[in-house]
This record gives sequence, C-alpha cells and structure tokens, in this order.
Amino acid sequence: MMLSSIKRLLIGRPLKSNELGEQKLSKTKALAILSSDALSSVAYGPEQILIVLFSVGAAAFWYSLPIGIGVLILLTALILSYRQIIFAYPQGGGAYVVSKNNLGMNAGLVAGGSLLVDYILTVSVSVSAGTDAITSAFPALHPYNVDTAIVFVILITLLNLRGVTESASILAYPVYLFILALFILIVVGFYHLATGDTAPNVHAAIGTPVQGMTLFILLRAFSSGSSALTGVEAISNAIPNFKAPAAKNAAKTLMLMGGCLAFLFSGIVLLAFLYGVAPNEEVTAVSQIAEETFGRHFMYFFIQGTTALILILAANTGYSAFPLLAVNLAKDKFIPRMFLIRGDRLGYSNGIIILGIASIILILAFQAKTEHLIPLYAAGVFIPFTLAQTGMMVKWLREKPNGWITKFIINTIGAAICFSITLIFFITKFGQIWSILIFLPLIILIFHRINKHYQAVGEQLRITTCEAPITIEGNIIIVPVAGITHVVENSLNYAKSLSPDQIIAVYVAFEKEAEHQFEEKWKAWQPDVRLVTLRSYYRSIIHPLTKFIDTVERKASEANYQVTVVIPQFIPKHSWENILHNQSSLLIRTFLLYRKNVVITTVPFHLKK
Repeated sequence: MMLSSIKRLLIGRPLKSNELGEQKLSKTKALAILSSDALSSVAYGPEQILIVLFSVGAAAFWYSLPIGIGVLILLTALILSYRQIIFAYPQGGGAYVVSKNNLGMNAGLVAGGSLLVDYILTVSVSVSAGTDAITSAFPALHPYNVDTAIVFVILITLLNLRGVTESASILAYPVYLFILALFILIVVGFYHLATGDTAPNVHAAIGTPVQGMTLFILLRAFSSGSSALTGVEAISNAIPNFKAPAAKNAAKTLMLMGGCLAFLFSGIVLLAFLYGVAPNEEVTAVSQIAEETFGRHFMYFFIQGTTALILILAANTGYSAFPLLAVNLAKDKFIPRMFLIRGDRLGYSNGIIILGIASIILILAFQAKTEHLIPLYAAGVFIPFTLAQTGMMVKWLREKPNGWITKFIINTIGAAICFSITLIFFITKFGQIWSILIFLPLIILIFHRINKHYQAVGEQLRITTCEAPITIEGNIIIVPVAGITHVVENSLNYAKSLSPDQIIAVYVAFEKEAEHQFEEKWKAWQPDVRLVTLRSYYRSIIHPLTKFIDTVERKASEANYQVTVVIPQFIPKHSWENILHNQSSLLIRTFLLYRKNVVITTVPFHLKK
C-alpha cells in the first residue's frame, strides 16, 4: 500500500485507455517537447566550432562564419528532407521505418540501433551540458557535476512517467523562455555592436591568413558545428503523438523549429566572432556573450538559467522519441515486447525507465563531460540521417509520384551532405568515435538473436504445427514438507483434491535421529499419505529434493504420467515480514522452473496476525 501511495504521488492517478486522445500534443506543446534537443544545441554547437579552431589560434575564429553558413545549408536540407518523410510515413518511425522499407531490414536495424543509442546520448549530453551552464554561473558547484546530472535525469524520468501532455505543459515554459532570452541577447548584442558600445578590434578580420590552418581542421570544425543539428529527426519519429491531422501538424512544427534554430545558431556564431569569445573549460561561450552584453546582472542570470533549463530539459526529446522508436522495433520483434506496454499514464513507461537508467550509466562512465560525449552523439545521429535520405531516394525512384524529381533532388542533396559529414567524423575524430564500429554491429547481432528467439517461440506455440499433443495418463504429486503444520495440511488437502492416490510427501532430514522422529509423527498424523525421507549430509534441501524429483519424473514419463510439485508457502500479514523467514519455497520453485516435464504449484497459506 505504501509503495502504491508513493507511486501515485510521483506519477499520478492511472488513466483509462479511452483517455489516450487527450494525451496528444498540439503544435505549441510539440515544439517544446520535441524541439528542445535541437534548439538547446545552440548553447554548445557554436562553441564546438571554436574549440577546434582555437587549436590553430584565435586568429582562426573568422572561419566560424563560413562554417556556420555550411551548417545552415545542411539544416535546410535536413528540414526539407524530414518534412517529406513526415508525409510519406505519417505513422512515425523516422529513419528506422524509411530505411527498413526501402533499403532492407539490416539498413533499418543500423538506423534504429544508432537512434536508440543516440537518444540515450541525447539525455546524457543535454543534462551534462545543462550542469555545465549551472556551474559556469556558480563555479563552487563544479565538484558536484556528476551528482547534479544524475538528479536531473531522475527528475525528468519521473516527469515523463506522468504522461506526455503533462511533461509538455511543464516543458513549454522553459523552452519558450530560452528562445526569448537568446532572442533578446542577440538583438541587444548587435545593438551594442552597432552603437560601438563594445571593445574594438577583439577579433581578426575576415580573410586574415592563418598559419597552420588545414582542410582537416576545417572539416573537423564543420563536423563539430553539425552537432547543433542533432534532434532534427525527433519530430518524424513522434508523429503519433500529434493531434489530428498529425502529419500536417508535425510538418508545421518541424518548419517552425528549423526557423528558430537557424536564427539562434547564426546569431550566436556571429556574436561569438564579433565579441572575440574564446573557448573556456569553466565558462561557456553563451555565458561569455551574455556577460559581455549585460554584465553579471539580472539578464545574465536569466539567460544562464534558461540555458541551463533547456539543456537539461532537452533530454525530454529523447524521452519522447526513444519509447516510440522502441515500439516500432518491438512490433517487428527485434527488441523485447515489454516496450509495447503502456503504463498507468498511457506512456510507454518501460522505454522511459530503461532510457533513464542507461543515461545515468553513461553519465557515470564519462563523468558528465560534454566534450567527450558530443562526438559520439553527433556521429551516431548522422548515420541514420544518411540512411533516411538514401531510403527516400530509393522510394521516389521506385514509386515516381507527382513532383518526384524535386523530392528526389532534395533527398539526394541531403544524403550527400550527411554521408560526407559521417565520413568527416570518422576521418577527423576516429579516436573519439571508434567505439561505434564495435557497439553498432553488436546491437544488430542482438536484434537478430532476439528476432530469432521470437520466431522460434511463435513456431512452437502455433496450434497449426504438426507436433502431436502429449497424452497424460495420470498425475503424481510431490509435496515437499518441512514439518507438521497448517501450511503443510493446507497443501496436502489441495493435493488430495487433484489426485488422492498418487501423493508423495518428501522430507529432507539433516540428522538420522530427526528423520526417525519425523517418520513416527507423520504415521500418526497422515497415515494415508506416503512419506519419503531423504538424508542430506551437506545440509542442502535443494540438491536431494531435485535429485528425487528427477528420478520420479524419468519413471513417470515412461508411463505417460505428469509430475506436479505442490509447494507449501505461508504468507505473512505484512510484506516486510518476509525478510524474517528463509525463502525455501522460492528457491525450490526457481530450481524446478526449467525442468521440462514438471509442473510447479504454490499453495499459499495466509497468516492473520
């Protein structure tokens, strides 16, 4: 009862199945819950470009402008491509469904596996970046980065277990406050620059030759900046969460997200260059721009606060998309069917819980260091990006609908850019992302093994198979007994109702004297029930009992008899009292569970006080 009360307090009352329609998202809420990942990457994407360029020198910062333009071109291609995916596959599933239907099952599994891992990284990166923003404003909190990040993951997990619309209602405010805060920062920042209210000559002029600049460094900076585009695909995965007409609402939300992302990203890149911002381990680029623009006053802390909030809550994109992608994989029998189950609040709670646990493990493994997580995160998402665009190319070539040439060109451009960036990641950051080459094949292997298991189970369970049914001539009932009690009496009465003539009570004795004493008492108490006593020289109940049951089962199977083990068990009035008793019945049940021809029945005896 206490656990149930705590669950109700944290998650809320259960919802009826017919209330599912009320859990659909409007465009306003969808932008908050599904775009927070992409929008939040504005807080670290431009900075990732500067970190790479800084390895050459501050004079190289002007290269962030053409690199930023390249990222915006890529963003445009992705937005247009995923808009087409939304209308072509309104049931959702995104890159997994597109790749599976057009490029084959293995391509779909590569996309699906990449995205599952990427959504786990979404949570880890977002929360880690959010704690970085908090510790930039309050340096004394630096030693508690990992602890803070884990607490935030737990809170967001609980929030999502409460349901889609409830989490969206809460998330909408921080997301729109973040957009407002950065909009004000960009406008005021450019106003200060226009009025000459900043320090002059803080940056090298555009076109300044930079010694040591190579194509390799430029490509690496471009791939780092492309991390700002992670999360663009989330809307196409979560179309079923939208109110009707779902596809149209999803497409409008995607375009709105693209416009906001383009404005905020280009504004931060320009301000970082014009202010001469240099990367700092303890102070983020946005923090430096805000301090330069407003000083350490209210607006600075407002910007840092909303940035930290959206970075942390951007994890919610993963919580929205991961369970729905898991549902599609589970329907195709590539991951456990438990991911298909809706929880009390009509969300796919198993997916939400697994995502939270996996994210905490990653945060602990990488010590909440954003710069170590981002390369793996960005590389993982561009693999399904590439597969999705290629899959759409194949779809248009095969189906040739009206206007297919324009659609084909859009997806071709998108596929070419995404594939190029994937190659750039592997060439320039192989040392940080090589693990993808190990875990991705491993995940696909696991998918196939799970699918093979489900296929085998289905074949064996179908009544259309030619396997002959087993004929049962009778039933031999074995009752393990530990003493002469009401618990044993209750189990014997049940056994007699099944097969009064084929009952064997089994007692395991540790000493010879105890064995004789029990046999005498049994004859006086249950003379009609056969008793077998087994001597245990090593004080084990399980070993002699299972050995005896195996012997009986072998002989019974020859005569087409079924062996049933009836296990007596008393249930204390209060659940916590279970720890005061040994769990012999549980151990016996566990050891016998995998015996092929043995049926196990537990007969509970409930204590009243």
